Amino acid sequence: MKYGLLIISHIAMLVCGVGLGIYLLPILIQPTSPSQQAVASVMLAPSYQGEFSRDRADSDFLHWGEGKLVIDAQSIAFSGELAPGPDYKLYLSPTFIETEADFLANKEQLVRVGDVKTFDRFILPIPSDVDVANYTTAIVWCETFSQFITSAKYR
Repeated sequence: MKYGLLIISHIAMLVCGVGLGIYLLPILIQPTSPSQQAVASVMLAPSYQGEFSRDRADSDFLHWGEGKLVIDAQSIAFSGELAPGPDYKLYLSPTFIETEADFLANKEQLVRVGDVKTFDRFILPIPSDVDVANYTTAIVWCETFSQFITSAKYR
């Protein structure tokens, strides 16, 4: 009985440790966020803007984002907060998306802008072959776990 409790407690701690590691690793290894001045310079004359919200249908306590998204001629900038996680990507969609099912059903129409590696601010260059006017919504998606994080309708 004594050894059984010992084994169970060690397995429980191992599971907790792995879970905590998965949550904390992206925070610990994230690069330095762009400065507030750099993000503010993009926000001065945006072509489009939108809001990431925690209230999306598939956002939950582990997968969420909130804050302001702006798009100018060369870049997409965000200031706010994203739930930390691994392998986040920013996609653009011609239709509004707020669930994993919508994302997966429309994935062929989406264009990937780049990697989101910071959780409070980011600036991503718009690829030269992407015309943001052909899209309406920006989506943060976790590739590793195929999880919807948040979206912002900008047009």
